[in-house]
Amino acid sequence: MSEDRIERETLIEASLERVWSLVAQPGFWVADKASLPGTVAVAGESMVAKNPHHGDFPVRVEKVDPPHYLAYRWASAFPGEELRDDNSTLVEFTLTAEGAKTRLRVVESGFAALAAPEERRSGAFRDNSGGWPLELEALKARAEESSV
Repeated sequence: MSEDRIERETLIEASLERVWSLVAQPGFWVADKASLPGTVAVAGESMVAKNPHHGDFPVRVEKVDPPHYLAYRWASAFPGEELRDDNSTLVEFTLTAEGAKTRLRVVESGFAALAAPEERRSGAFRDNSGGWPLELEALKARAEESSV
């Protein structure tokens, strides 16, 4: 499978600190948004991101380097299963200040290493490729709304 990596970025009209506060909520891209306030990424911690439409997804915080870098591992193709290296992808967020704005870059990798049939790996890549623009747009709207 040649589809192993998704890369997206957006420029957000909000401070680095504001965007960090949203990105540092583990599973923000898939969890029910009402469950997120008050959660903060701590390296090594795991949680389950509950989504009423798509299921429950295990998420583990891999690395936290405030306020510029966060890495999570999640089992997007295996909702409800325990998180393992062979059923999860790595999601990395890099935040860079550009004046009063923040550039947010997301890279999700590891689809080729998923222990699943080709169809399931391709489906996960396709679903997540379509999902990241929507999630980044939603995050951008939340960050910009709160920074006015």
